[in-house]
Amino acid sequence: MPTISESHLNLKLLRRGKVRDVYELDSQYLVVVTSDRLSAFDVVLPTPIPGKGAVLNRLTRFWMKRFSGIIKNHLPQHREQFDPLIQDLVNSEDDLSVDHIEVVRKAEVFPIECVVRGYLAGSGWKDYQKDGVVCGYKLPDGLLQCAELAEPLFTPSTKAMEGHDENITVEQAANIVGKDAAGKLAEASLALYKAGRDYARERGIIIADTKFEFGMIDGEIALVDEVLTPDSSRFWPADRYEAGRDQTSFDKQIVRNYLIDIGWDKTPPGPRLPFMIIEKTAQAYREILERLTR
Repeated sequence: MPTISESHLNLKLLRRGKVRDVYELDSQYLVVVTSDRLSAFDVVLPTPIPGKGAVLNRLTRFWMKRFSGIIKNHLPQHREQFDPLIQDLVNSEDDLSVDHIEVVRKAEVFPIECVVRGYLAGSGWKDYQKDGVVCGYKLPDGLLQCAELAEPLFTPSTKAMEGHDENITVEQAANIVGKDAAGKLAEASLALYKAGRDYARERGIIIADTKFEFGMIDGEIALVDEVLTPDSSRFWPADRYEAGRDQTSFDKQIVRNYLIDIGWDKTPPGPRLPFMIIEKTAQAYREILERLTR
């Protein structure tokens, strides 16, 4: 399958992120190309994952439409009007597909990541092992790795343009975006997580944690960027879940585990991935898309 490591559209490039290339279309809209690049430990790896960008776009589009009754999002109301433009862009560049491209409304993005944790994993588990506290929340003693929490937690983080995001408390988030906005972002994040968690669980998938991003569009808070994808979430097969250990995953944890196993020091440049890890990761992304959208 062809891969898109980097796009070169005949539009003004605003930024090239870890995964997405963002172009300006006009005063109201952006063109976003979701590439097949993969980042791990905040480093973009030299080996793309075939079809990954298309999976991220299709999943995000699916969730945004499903959640439109909860909160508005940055997708145009009449997306079909941009179909000719998207097709022209695809025709202008080899290996680019319509599923790699999205046209979105411009938004004034809030400078925090809105993380929701339903299970004790990742950096939350590491923080808990130190003092039993995760982003300002004191949790009960004796919890196991990957244990389900009594209630999902809103655990925001900083949004680093380079390097690592850092976990912060709700109070710290309020200092950054304002108390009223922080409360609304927490409420929206928890509502979206719970709706997605319940839907996914019916399809045999546990959403352990995820991150959302929001921005202001026409004076209202709107959901932007990606939503409940394997890049922004931990997806576990429910039939293989067991607290007290690492979980089998449908996300880029496959790559993270490989990089830990080979002893990479998490500094650029990242190592090239072997064929088997690339294939296993691509298959995990395709499977989660199929199971969630069928």
